[in-house]
Amino acid sequence: MRKIYILFTVAALMTSFSCGKSETETKDNSPVISVKLGGESHSATGSFVTASGKIEAENSANVSTRMMGYITKIHVKTGQKVSAGQLLVSINNTDLQAKKAQVDAGIQQATAAYNSAKKDHDRFVALFAQQSASQKELDDMTARFEMAKAALESARQMRNEVQAQFSYANLTAPFSGTVTGTFLKEGDMATPGTPIVSVEGASRLQVTAMVAEHNINAIKMGMLVKVLVKSSGRTLGGNVSEVSASAKNTGGQYLVKINLDKPDAQVLAGMFVNVQFAVSSAKETVAGEKVLVPEGVLVKQGQLTGIYTVGHGNTAILRWVRTGKMFGDQVEILSGLSAGEPYIASAEGKLYNGAKISIQ
Repeated sequence: MRKIYILFTVAALMTSFSCGKSETETKDNSPVISVKLGGESHSATGSFVTASGKIEAENSANVSTRMMGYITKIHVKTGQKVSAGQLLVSINNTDLQAKKAQVDAGIQQATAAYNSAKKDHDRFVALFAQQSASQKELDDMTARFEMAKAALESARQMRNEVQAQFSYANLTAPFSGTVTGTFLKEGDMATPGTPIVSVEGASRLQVTAMVAEHNINAIKMGMLVKVLVKSSGRTLGGNVSEVSASAKNTGGQYLVKINLDKPDAQVLAGMFVNVQFAVSSAKETVAGEKVLVPEGVLVKQGQLTGIYTVGHGNTAILRWVRTGKMFGDQVEILSGLSAGEPYIASAEGKLYNGAKISIQ
């Protein structure tokens, strides 16, 4: 009797556990996430070469001096806008002031000597015409006059030299732009060639890019390019303005410069970019069925990269992929996703592996 009771109890418990498990499995209250799909995962018609680059100001200068002296005043701050000819830095010029006073005194002395020699020369010219002076006396007086004239000119040129030195004691902006840095402070010793202030003309920006040697022949002057700003995702237009013919000092990479078409105020010098050159043929191009997806749809987990796709029963499946090069704002998928295969481009909630989805 006791054995029958135990068997009955075990059977009842197994039945209860089985029913509870079934109810748990069938009950799923997880929310359904609305998503949008993207399926154009292959490149457009045509081919292009890509390269990384950096935005720079077309006009850029490090302002320095040719004289040695203590900095008495820095008249600008980093980020300040300046106009061409505006005073930037003042350097102590006491020694120049003393030299200028000496030169001015020398000019006065040379002027007096010149005036005296000129009067004597004119007088002897008149006497020689009246045959009251010899040719030798006239020649001597003419030589004296020419020497006084040369001495006066020499004194005046010395004044011009001193005036030129004053331009290195008061440094001005070479062009209109923005102060991007100050390297010394008031009281520091300024030495010839040492940068004191840097100025960039922000009105015109350009991109400096490095192109591989097997693609440089496809880059032509004036060709139109697309420039993707990495930090903001903005796409800018431009055209090739310079193509270097040598890679001697650039490690096998060729320097290419691109003039940007009217960038807005949010595009600043120093930002990194990807440049896309549209070419007819190149060894390193995008064509055919290359799989490209927007960079924003990729999921990063440590060193792994994945993308959400649609699984059976409208569920989100995280699929790991291997990525290649950047082409503008698109990333090449080398494996893990086929060309034309749909993927989840956006979602109105946080996706996870196995999440229920509804496709808009």
